[in-house]
Amino acid sequence: GKSTLAKRLRAWDTTISFSVSATTRPPRVGEVDKFDYHFVSENEFKTMVNNDEMLEHAHVFGNFYGSPTAPVRAAIEQGNDVLFDIDWQGAQQVMANDPDCTSIFILPPSIEELERRLRGRATDNEEVIRQRLSEAIDDISHWTEFNHVVINAEIEQAETELLRILSGTAVNTQTRLPEVRNRVRQLLSHV
Repeated sequence: GKSTLAKRLRAWDTTISFSVSATTRPPRVGEVDKFDYHFVSENEFKTMVNNDEMLEHAHVFGNFYGSPTAPVRAAIEQGNDVLFDIDWQGAQQVMANDPDCTSIFILPPSIEELERRLRGRATDNEEVIRQRLSEAIDDISHWTEFNHVVINAEIEQAETELLRILSGTAVNTQTRLPEVRNRVRQLLSHV
């Protein structure tokens, strides 16, 4: 869901710079190095971290992921907004470095739907799917740390909500609102 929505946002506003993450995981079918991810070895990744070349980084699902700092700084210096497609751990680091950033947590409509989507993309083996599902509940518990939450039940509606957030007209997605908190609690009550 996150990656699909990120691609749609980039199509909507071509001035948005996209932070291409580095990862130690192998490329999936169709992924292109330096476009989808910077595919690097674990040693290369650790060297980048040790040299303070990562804005954020985390170990997720058995692999390292991180956002190289230099391209993000260059985009900001050129006056562009930067879009990150990262997990909550990386987002915490970015928010700590830039408290004024807009943070948006994308939620699946349910754990069952998340499982259906993971299986439907057919890129992960059963072990990875089970690991992702078991970690999803912990991941989802961090939604309140973000400025906004979007429930990705239907892709067009989720995209509309994201566009409202970016244009400054969204209020009904703010995580501090009681009605948003109640809606998400109801959604997650069966988890």
